[in-house]
Amino acid sequence: FSMAYLSKAMSQDGASQFQEVIRQELELSVKKELEKILTTASSHEFEHTKKDLDGFRKLFHRFLQEKGPSVDWGKIQRPPEDSIQPYEKIKARGLPDNISSVLNKLVVVKLNGGLGTSMGCKGPKSLIGVRNENTFLDLTVQQIEHLNKTYNTDVPLVLMNSFNTDEDTKKILQKYNHCRVKIYTFNQSRYPRINKESLLPVAKDVSYSGENTEAWYPPGHGDIYASFYNSGLLDTFIGEGKEYIFVSNIDNLGATVDLYILNHLMNPPNGKRCEFVMEVTNKTRADVKGGTLTQYEGKLRLVEIAQVPKAHVDEFKSVSKFKIFNTNNLWISLAAVKRLQEQNAIDMEIIVNPKTLDGGLNVIQLETAVGAAIKSFENSLGINVPRSRFLPVKTTSDLLLVMSNLYSLNAGSLTMSEKREFPTVPLVKLGSSFTKVQDYLRRFESIPDMLELDHLTVSGDVTFGKNVSLKGTVIIIANHGDRIDIPPGAVLENKIVSGNLRILDH
Repeated sequence: FSMAYLSKAMSQDGASQFQEVIRQELELSVKKELEKILTTASSHEFEHTKKDLDGFRKLFHRFLQEKGPSVDWGKIQRPPEDSIQPYEKIKARGLPDNISSVLNKLVVVKLNGGLGTSMGCKGPKSLIGVRNENTFLDLTVQQIEHLNKTYNTDVPLVLMNSFNTDEDTKKILQKYNHCRVKIYTFNQSRYPRINKESLLPVAKDVSYSGENTEAWYPPGHGDIYASFYNSGLLDTFIGEGKEYIFVSNIDNLGATVDLYILNHLMNPPNGKRCEFVMEVTNKTRADVKGGTLTQYEGKLRLVEIAQVPKAHVDEFKSVSKFKIFNTNNLWISLAAVKRLQEQNAIDMEIIVNPKTLDGGLNVIQLETAVGAAIKSFENSLGINVPRSRFLPVKTTSDLLLVMSNLYSLNAGSLTMSEKREFPTVPLVKLGSSFTKVQDYLRRFESIPDMLELDHLTVSGDVTFGKNVSLKGTVIIIANHGDRIDIPPGAVLENKIVSGNLRILDH
């Protein structure tokens, strides 16, 4: 068996019976392997391991049935006017008097499965300091605590952890014991990576330490529906009278609870409630890869770049046809999740993510994305929100922006400073010497004043002294072997700095 062999067989229609046989044999082999793995589980691991492996089997079955990831491009249409509402229109309705009773129907869920590896940090990404020693998690807790205190409500925070982040996150949660926020956690599934050639699981047993660390993966945030349901939390919250979850990435500092959107959900103008709301925002040149909302077979549908046939990728990236992209801030009805999960009716495209393990073995991991389920819900809606609700911190370049005086921090929420004349965020590109958080912090004696900055590019061995001010377009390039120290108090406005500039203590 190999992937090539499989796809060749799939391309010949006459071979469909033959294919079916191969498919069944493959499924049987995988089933046997998974059963072998399950026998190695201890009694207290058995139940959740079985749930995980059953979930994986379903996903694998769908993976074998699907004829490639592509959507039928001819069926893709622009969404109808009223299916994506401008945020201004929703805000204009104002807020009801009983805002606390509306808030008491809400649960905030943060996706907390990711590690800080891309920023050179060990452990969960949510524990990286982003502003005055506060981590992503600190800011989230502060925001919700502020809501609960202001409106005298009981909005809980739920963290979806992965097996990579669970232990470290739970350790830190003790520090919030005296905050006015109930915090719950549940775990994403743990699925086996499969060999790219044989399509069989790499893992031989259930452990995920030692040489088995790389044999497992968390299957993307689309897993939230099944794992939230399986954790029992979904039923708990429905029992407490909660009605909606607000789901977002923990590294999106713009994803705060928005009372106007919540009010729109709870008190819809036409009396018909939405089961799923996706916050979208206008694309800029930096966002051409983001998933976009389209109309497909009469339903709103999220289309990701990976699903676009090669011939249409440029059209997909164009800002004129698809003007918006998904921020992954989602508002979803709890009752609807329960109904669809019990009917096994949540349909998400499978993302095939190829990886190479440390030993050189090629594997694939099958993932799904939370927003892709929009087409399974009734009466779903896009809301075109301001860019300020999408402030993800993926790199140290993003970190520089949120640590700077461009933003002010208030009760855990970052807002663009009043003093900035243009509401747009400057474009910042820090070179590879800044990739890791500790290197980045070492290179800035203090964070520069960036209120009037439009564009900053830094490349090579560059350091910044205290109280530097950057304005307009600033490009600093230290060639290989050179070093540039920007002196304390320097004001750079529309400057290119290159060559060598070393400042040594006398």
